[in-house]
Amino acid sequence: MLVDSHCHLERLKLSEDDTLAAALDRAKGRGVDSFLCVCVTLENFPDMMAAIDGFDNVVASCGVHPLDQKEAQDLASLHDLSTNPKVVAIGETGLDYFYAPETAEVQQSSFRHHIQVARQRQLPLIIHTRDAKEDTLSILREEKAAEVGGVLHCFTEDLDMAQQAIELGFFISISGIVTFRNAEALRETVKALPLERLLVETDSPYLAPVPHRGKSNEPQYVRDVAEFVAELKGVSLEALAQITTDNFYRCFPKAKPLLAH
Repeated sequence: MLVDSHCHLERLKLSEDDTLAAALDRAKGRGVDSFLCVCVTLENFPDMMAAIDGFDNVVASCGVHPLDQKEAQDLASLHDLSTNPKVVAIGETGLDYFYAPETAEVQQSSFRHHIQVARQRQLPLIIHTRDAKEDTLSILREEKAAEVGGVLHCFTEDLDMAQQAIELGFFISISGIVTFRNAEALRETVKALPLERLLVETDSPYLAPVPHRGKSNEPQYVRDVAEFVAELKGVSLEALAQITTDNFYRCFPKAKPLLAH
């Protein structure tokens, strides 16, 4: 069975007669039985947790996305919110200079704060990074993020960055972007990365993989990502599923007693 290691379930674009339960059932029908629902703002955290309440196969994170920080925010409650029993990670956090270079200073301050809380809580980090390689790696080192590790999610950067992150104890998560026509460089990176450091994700409802481009992404489509990555790596889907599931529990150890069946 597969794990969708990064999705935003409360943001799924469902029709009026559809439900989250039905979407998760569709995923289960395609071999996806566990999910990590990722927080992007502290204000939305209660609504996110309410949406996934009652789903024993869903765990959560707590954090503020770098693109949701146009100005400094009071993150004092990050530690307290992260004590929720379903929270297994801090994030997503990180740096995005592609879309918001003008808020770099605010992003950096928040990123450091997230790492500090992650170390206090002994929870792994979920990192969003785009066009910010040097600063991301520098802050991870300066704030001793290797003590907790985590994942660089929806990875699109170069092999060197992935290797440096792996040296710090991080995993690399691959989304549907790897299936896109213009993602040849990413495919070459995936081929070079060790299987024991890979995760798969949807980032749903965003970035639906081929052949679902143009549709709202769903957790079930992590099966398509896994099939594509398995072919790139020259292994069976069953092997890829087992390896990435094992990796998920290594990356997020507090998820195992909540999710493992």
